[in-house]
Amino acid sequence: MKIYKLTNQQLQTYNGFQWELGVAAPELPAGGELCSANYYHAYTSPLLAVFLNPIHANIAEPRLFEAEGFGESADDNGLKVGYKSMVLVKELELPAVTLTNHIAFGILCSLEVYKEPAFVTWAENWLNGTDRTIEAAGEAAWTAERAAARAAAEAAEAARAARAAANLATLNRAEPPPMIGMDSVNSLDRSIAH
Repeated sequence: MKIYKLTNQQLQTYNGFQWELGVAAPELPAGGELCSANYYHAYTSPLLAVFLNPIHANIAEPRLFEAEGFGESADDNGLKVGYKSMVLVKELELPAVTLTNHIAFGILCSLEVYKEPAFVTWAENWLNGTDRTIEAAGEAAWTAERAAARAAAEAAEAARAARAAANLATLNRAEPPPMIGMDSVNSLDRSIAH
């Protein structure tokens, strides 16, 4: 499979592993987790390599290579891939990405998991260029913060209701019910109030 590998300027990666163009890396043993020394890591596109480098290998001044992966593979939900062996096929020009590209990538990622309508509207307006003002971004952040606080308050209320139900269910028992973490709920209540 065609994949994309970042190295430093000396063609080295994690723990100083030395790569050579056209030479297959030694095959690693079977099994293990993707995010470990059990796999050689790569990306499915040059842009993903650039965007995700800061949170993965964080290689300063990386070089980009087209590569081929061999053997057992693993995938991190599209964020990165791993193979038991890999060969660097050819060096490619590193895509130039702007701050605007990085922001757009972050917004697109957040839209995959956060669906609050006001945030989605702001994100779509930012992405299509309709409104990129700091005021709009501040309002979106404030809306998201309020939604998170509401969700936390609802979770605390659910915990109180569960505790009350547990107390009612044990009225006919001789021994008291076990504590189910009201200190944690009360602590959460205090943090939400601030």
